[in-house]
Amino acid sequence: MTVPRNPNEVITRSLLRLVDVPGLDRPAALITLDNGLDHTKPNTFGPAGLSSLDNAVTEALAAEPAFVAVTGKPYIFCVGADVTGMPLLADRDQAREIGRLGHRVFGRLRTSAVPTFAFVNGAAMGGGLELALHCHYRTLSGGAAALALPEVSLGLVPGWGGTQLLPNLIGIVGAAQVVIQNPLTQNRMLKPKQAAELGIADVLLEPADFLERSLEWAGQVVRGEIQVTRPEVDREMWDGVLYFARQTLDERLHGAVPAAYQALELLELAREAPAGAADGDPDGLPPGMAAEVEALAELIFSEELRSGLYSFDLVQRRAKRPVGAPDRELARPVTKVGIVGAGLMASQLALLFARRLQVPVVLTDLDQSRVDKGVGYVHAEIDKLVGKGRLSEGTAAKLRALVSGSVDKGVFADADFVIEAVFEDLAVKKQVWAELEKIVSPEAVLATNTSSLSVSAMAADLEHPERVVGFHFFNPVAVLPLLEIVRGGRTDDATLATAFAVGKELRKSCVLVADAPAFVVNRLLTRFLGEIFAAVDAGTPPEVADAALDPLGLPMRPLALLQLVGPAVAYHVGGTLHAAFPDRFAVSENLRRIAESGRPLVVDGEVNSEVAALLEVGSAPLTAEEVRRRALDALAQEVRLMLDEGVVAEPQDIDLCMILGAGWPFHLGGVTPYLDRSGTSERVTGRRFLPRGAASLPG
Repeated sequence: MTVPRNPNEVITRSLLRLVDVPGLDRPAALITLDNGLDHTKPNTFGPAGLSSLDNAVTEALAAEPAFVAVTGKPYIFCVGADVTGMPLLADRDQAREIGRLGHRVFGRLRTSAVPTFAFVNGAAMGGGLELALHCHYRTLSGGAAALALPEVSLGLVPGWGGTQLLPNLIGIVGAAQVVIQNPLTQNRMLKPKQAAELGIADVLLEPADFLERSLEWAGQVVRGEIQVTRPEVDREMWDGVLYFARQTLDERLHGAVPAAYQALELLELAREAPAGAADGDPDGLPPGMAAEVEALAELIFSEELRSGLYSFDLVQRRAKRPVGAPDRELARPVTKVGIVGAGLMASQLALLFARRLQVPVVLTDLDQSRVDKGVGYVHAEIDKLVGKGRLSEGTAAKLRALVSGSVDKGVFADADFVIEAVFEDLAVKKQVWAELEKIVSPEAVLATNTSSLSVSAMAADLEHPERVVGFHFFNPVAVLPLLEIVRGGRTDDATLATAFAVGKELRKSCVLVADAPAFVVNRLLTRFLGEIFAAVDAGTPPEVADAALDPLGLPMRPLALLQLVGPAVAYHVGGTLHAAFPDRFAVSENLRRIAESGRPLVVDGEVNSEVAALLEVGSAPLTAEEVRRRALDALAQEVRLMLDEGVVAEPQDIDLCMILGAGWPFHLGGVTPYLDRSGTSERVTGRRFLPRGAASLPG
């Protein structure tokens, strides 16, 4: 069985050279992974890349070296399998062959009689980290960007040894975190220090002379001058850890992500360290590794993986090249930023702008105490970053000096970019801009962080409405990567280009959206939550309505999401959308009562009984299935209307917004692939959002 050639594979070549190491009478064989491109195009392994590594290992061992080491091109070790080839696989046998090929090649380093080392000089993810795990020893650069086994987030499992080798290296607790928990927590990555503390690396070295020190350290190991000792793995706690992990998955995912449960079963098989071949296994793989291959073959032909690959492509490619963004050459320089307001959102923005743009940032508010509180918040957050080792004291001092405050808006006179984060009321925001227009230069960009109001209406009475743009962040600002950039009716290209340039400097993923009520994420979430509350208003028990969407595996239940957003904010946005679309967005009096009460919706994961007592409901309760169907139907209808209205260019932009702004999981593809594969799209709108095979299995 051969794997089909992927014409799009960027081949990572394994370049061999023999290097002399002081104190050794034979040279070492150093294999460098390099796809010939710069660090923005990471090394990956497709069939041709694995073949190149296989040949390099053969040549290296033939040279009878003192040891064999694998490292990567500058800044990159390897970030895993080349996923672009997966949709080309015709059947499970070909998928199995991909799994077996990786095991055969990587396994040569694990079973080698010659000592093998991984010099992890940069980012190592998925198959890249698995390659390192197959080596006998690992050095790690303190400058490596990230380490992870992110496969579960895509709908896969580590299929080249990760589920078997990692728990036998660092124990089941750490392995469950890296293999399951981190991928399901916004695909959290490990920093080098964390990876070393877990025991993934044997030694953490400075990046400046990483290769030289790695060779020196490896030479000392080979000569016996350094004895590498690792803690004994505790196998008594295996059952308890996995039982707890399964409970957590059930509570959070309710079976919605098959890959997570497959990974759990593979970790169970890893209790016995890989040794001996599974019965009848053609490549002599140990049982757990043979099971990895079978799991990989099954998941490659799942709808969840196709949605995951689609999501991955959106985040890795589309998010970096925003559709509809003007030529960046039109952008104006930004040398000073003004922020109107000094509350929590404004203060978060001040910290972000100062850290990323490294320019003066000034906040204003109605009185000095508010200004002082806002600036104090920023300084306190900077101090926390220093305490965590994420900022040097010198950098922190510079940032503190960049952030200031005033009650006089005159400080904005020389600002190139001013953003308001004041109360969500159109009259208030129009007044702010009217005052500011008399102060700032005609070229200064005026950005609004409104979550639902019309940017065009906000700018309507200004002398220069063309320099007003929507700049909608998501809370918490430091965590969620989405930035909805809203083009008002008269926003010009220079303003828009400047907004996109600033967004990129802030390291946000920007999506261009039209000036429509609540834009993308808030409009869809409000419609979605509206159906949940409509069910409660009709008499559905809150706990039934809240759990109705569990089969989707969303990051949080609706009421927890509502609590995070804030009932008052949700009620206000709902009112804006009701005014625009009264036939689809109702105003729930129960939501108003909850907002006015100030009581938490959820306590210890359960609906607050005090809140439930406030509700006035009807006598026509719905089942969970009925609630789910209505919520999904509403989403499908709203997405189609948004596309017809031109709120965004394509369904992919809506999905990108839901992934990055609402944390909706990769396995759903954001939202439209799930609506397609569940049949909701065609039932509600008469057609799919995406062509068959775009984020689903073909045919």
